Amino acid sequence: MPELSHRRRMLVLAICCMSLLIVSLDVTILNVALPAMQTDLHASTSGLQWTIDAYTLVLASLLMLAGSTADRIGRKRVFVVGLVVFSLGSLLCSLAPDLDALIWFRMIQAVGGSMLNPVAMSIITNTFTEPRERARAIGVWGAVVGISMAAGPLIGGLLVDSVGWRSIFWINLPVGIAALLLTLKFIPESRAPKARRADPVGQLLVIALFGSLTYAIIEAPDSGFTAILPFALLALVALAGLLWYEPRRDEPLIDLRFFRSAPFSGATVIAISAFSALGGFLFLSTLYLQNVVGLDALHAGLWMLPMAVPTFLCAPISGRLVGSRGPRIPLLIAGSAMTVSALLFAGFEAETSGVSRFIGYLLFGIGFGFVNAPITNTAVSGMPRAQAGVAAAVASTSRQLGQTLGVAVVGAVLASGVTASSYKDTFVSAARPGWWILVACGLAVLVLGAVTSGVWARRTAERTADELSSVEVREAAGIGA
Repeated sequence: MPELSHRRRMLVLAICCMSLLIVSLDVTILNVALPAMQTDLHASTSGLQWTIDAYTLVLASLLMLAGSTADRIGRKRVFVVGLVVFSLGSLLCSLAPDLDALIWFRMIQAVGGSMLNPVAMSIITNTFTEPRERARAIGVWGAVVGISMAAGPLIGGLLVDSVGWRSIFWINLPVGIAALLLTLKFIPESRAPKARRADPVGQLLVIALFGSLTYAIIEAPDSGFTAILPFALLALVALAGLLWYEPRRDEPLIDLRFFRSAPFSGATVIAISAFSALGGFLFLSTLYLQNVVGLDALHAGLWMLPMAVPTFLCAPISGRLVGSRGPRIPLLIAGSAMTVSALLFAGFEAETSGVSRFIGYLLFGIGFGFVNAPITNTAVSGMPRAQAGVAAAVASTSRQLGQTLGVAVVGAVLASGVTASSYKDTFVSAARPGWWILVACGLAVLVLGAVTSGVWARRTAERTADELSSVEVREAAGIGA
């Protein structure tokens, strides 16, 4: 990628953030619309889970393929295709005649979404090469998530109450078209110096792993253990296949050498934990506020503000802290805040008290605001720029996998405890195990943030970066590894 002026780099960052905005808005708006969809499409709890997880599952399965493909054939080219497919998928979702069609159209939307965030992060990484400047750019990137969390529930609630749930997908169209035109005009093309070959076997194993695991979790409450056992076994076989096959490829879909870096491995698990907490938090909160308390979509969206505003405000602070002090402090703040927030709901039934609920939402927003920048920065820092797309895609995959698992696990726990005849009376008690799962997610962020950001962890990252760089040099020179 050619050297760009400061103004041009800021424009590239803004365009990339537009893609993050529509993807993030889509998630937060959809959560507010779930009760309306449930009524209009006669959906069960598992049906609602699939409207979210069909999207995040496809997204998680294809992110690494999109990242490596962008490094190979051109990041701008893949980014443009992603914007077109995502916008088309959004239009189809707004026209869905029933739940099954909506789920399929969400999967089309996810195919486009898989080409956006990891590729945009790769573009940012190759545009902002100075570490401190890159950390700040990633902080801005994280703040966009806060904007979507603040704007999404409000816009979604207003649209659902005034026009209907189908209108929540319309908002993606003007933003997507604007981002497409700006990308064509202002973002330069870039690719890795050495093209990486496709890994179809690895891609099929990833799809089998994520798909079978998610299906087994979501369908367990309704279908029973015997029915989901084959899918659980398929997930285990796919995982074993990945661990055996990928290290034997010269250019694997998932380069397992990345995980020799303790900070990279920690960031991966932290991303899964943090976004599992986010997915479960939004799912439980939305259903409680609308189906139990009886709020309309707009007022339920207003209750998301105590969570969204701190996320928006804390994300750039986290980015500056990562750039100047490293990832440790933001991760410790994030883990502590998210743990205490979930503990208020799990142990003290904070949802039943307006003040406690406000404090719980506020703490979760602070924690989530601090967690994004260290995850992303750790994933791409120290990695060879030629593999920036793959490294960023692993981090993005971890986020989407976490959100998928959060909705699947918490939704399954809720479905197994709540009864249709006394939904309002049983919801709080049925949701309590789900809140304890979110407490565990917060503790994982806290503990791993402390363990994987110390001196020992940094040394493993340096050794891994040196090894990857030396291999890259040898491959570029045509010398065997």
